[in-house]
Amino acid sequence: MSAPSAQQPTPKVTEREARQVAEDAREQDWRKPSFAKELFLGRFRLDLIHPHPQPAGEDVRRGEEFLARLREFCETRVDSALIEREAKIPDEVVNGLKELGALGMKIDVKYGGLGLTQVYYNRALALAGSASPAIGALLSAHQSIGVPQPLKTFGTQEQKDTFLPRLARTDISAFLLTEPDVGSDPARLATTAVRDGDDYVLDGVKLWTTNGVVADLLVVMARVPKSPEGKGGITAFVVEADAPGITVEHRNAFMGLRGIENGVTRFHQVRVPAAHRIGPEGAGLKIALTTLNTGRLSLPAMCVGSGKWCLKIAREWSAVREQWGRPVARHEAVGSKIAFIAATTFALEAVVDLASQMADEDRNDIRIEAALAKLYGSEMGCLIADELVQIRGGRGFETAASLAARGERAVPAEQMLRDMRINRIFEGSTEIMHLLIAREAVDAHLKVAGDIIDPDKPLSAKAKAGANAAGFYAKWLPKLVAGPGQLPTTYAEFNPAGHPDLATHLRYVERASRKLARSTFYAMSRWQGRMETKQGFLGRIVDIGAELFAMSAACVRAEHLRATDEHGREAYQLADAFCRQARIRVEELFTRLWSNTDDLDRRVVEGVLSGTYGWLEEGVVDPSGEGPWIADATPGPSTEENVHRPIR
Repeated sequence: MSAPSAQQPTPKVTEREARQVAEDAREQDWRKPSFAKELFLGRFRLDLIHPHPQPAGEDVRRGEEFLARLREFCETRVDSALIEREAKIPDEVVNGLKELGALGMKIDVKYGGLGLTQVYYNRALALAGSASPAIGALLSAHQSIGVPQPLKTFGTQEQKDTFLPRLARTDISAFLLTEPDVGSDPARLATTAVRDGDDYVLDGVKLWTTNGVVADLLVVMARVPKSPEGKGGITAFVVEADAPGITVEHRNAFMGLRGIENGVTRFHQVRVPAAHRIGPEGAGLKIALTTLNTGRLSLPAMCVGSGKWCLKIAREWSAVREQWGRPVARHEAVGSKIAFIAATTFALEAVVDLASQMADEDRNDIRIEAALAKLYGSEMGCLIADELVQIRGGRGFETAASLAARGERAVPAEQMLRDMRINRIFEGSTEIMHLLIAREAVDAHLKVAGDIIDPDKPLSAKAKAGANAAGFYAKWLPKLVAGPGQLPTTYAEFNPAGHPDLATHLRYVERASRKLARSTFYAMSRWQGRMETKQGFLGRIVDIGAELFAMSAACVRAEHLRATDEHGREAYQLADAFCRQARIRVEELFTRLWSNTDDLDRRVVEGVLSGTYGWLEEGVVDPSGEGPWIADATPGPSTEENVHRPIR
């Protein structure tokens, strides 16, 4: 029989309850070393990333062979301008990607996939994304956060045997977590899954379902009520996209990524076999976060592809466009932008390749490294695209179609800027990434001193925590006073004859790492339980760590390329330029830790929200349309046309 809907309005939760849900979903233990975790603790563990890890020969052979086939496909069968113009990837292109095996890049060969490493998967995404960012998004959403990755880690053998062969060749998948009134705060998740015999019955509405319009299989996060048979909680399910009761009510349109198949999906009394539940009840968020540990690397990988293209266009354009008697590249104002694009692209590729190879080796815990790569890649990638538009001037603001219509090269610089902008928002906005990384960065402190600042802990727990903290800090704090970064001969292998001195940058990273740890400790001592409200401070702490990680990766990559005789001299020059640029940003961030307008900003915000500055809004008209700020997501049968269109 059909179970009655148990859907409730969006749950009302306190701030503390919401934080607890997120905390429970975290991986609590550190079973493997982490370079980035140590960096935030003031311990510069260069040995964890140097020498640069290397892929196996067979992995390289298979990866390069696929990249060659993918490149030919992108060059001969992908019309990026057509995708932009029609806001749709042609079905024949999607089917061509299926025939190529691109849906199964990360799926094991025994299930019909290609079994590529993370390194080559990311390089493939960079290549495909450069041909069309919408194609990169399609492939990434399918494999990085869609059904294959959670099944690989948490699925039963029966689930793998059932779904992975389909996903490797024919079926597109999507990941459904976000709801109209629920984003990065999953404690308020409203979609429910009620157990009914051998099935669960799903009710709810999901928003921004990338690939959802064309998907064949879905990963759906839904809240299971607690019952005598199970603990309940947010749970993950594999759902057939054409199951009765599922309606794709709308295909969303955006400022960029116009070919993305992103929609609104409604579930009404959708029956899902209990055998399709991934993991136990209540494990959904942990599954999602674990999947993202490596899945997040796909986004910065495509930012690398964007950076490479921007560099190519900047070089070609700036060499032929003359101003005041010489190419604009020769003018310092433009040249500095080109230098930033080149150096930063080198560093982004270094970060992604290093984190990806570490993921393949599985010797280190890369949850912070992957998050830093996503944060840094999305922010710097947007800056690179913006600088290209500025270098191109009026032509940067003009569409490729308009340029072509009047007889000039159709360079889609403005499209690149629009396409890149979403990277600072999805798969964890910059603001959420700051908080997520900051939580991991202070984990060691909370483990030993968390009970001291927890208002709900009894005095006995606080006393015990105080004793533990005293022991930890008595050993840790003295190590932050001095270190290898103060010795002029440290890291000498990074100062080969005839090359820029990268050792000086690594010594700076070591010193800055200890300063970063001291700053974090001082802030925790000063603000204690209020530390979590200091989001501006925490964001700057994380941004410093991101710059230091990127500097380390750039130096290690440059030395690896020198040792293998692959453009080593040029790599050293780029790494040196990047590190010098990054050091200026780091010093500014350190200054802004304590010299900022955070308190004043909070007062201004209160004034804005209370209407104190309402007079400032006068003198304009609001072109916004009518309607609620957040669409109604009341459960029930759909009244809309189903725009789901599986590609065959």
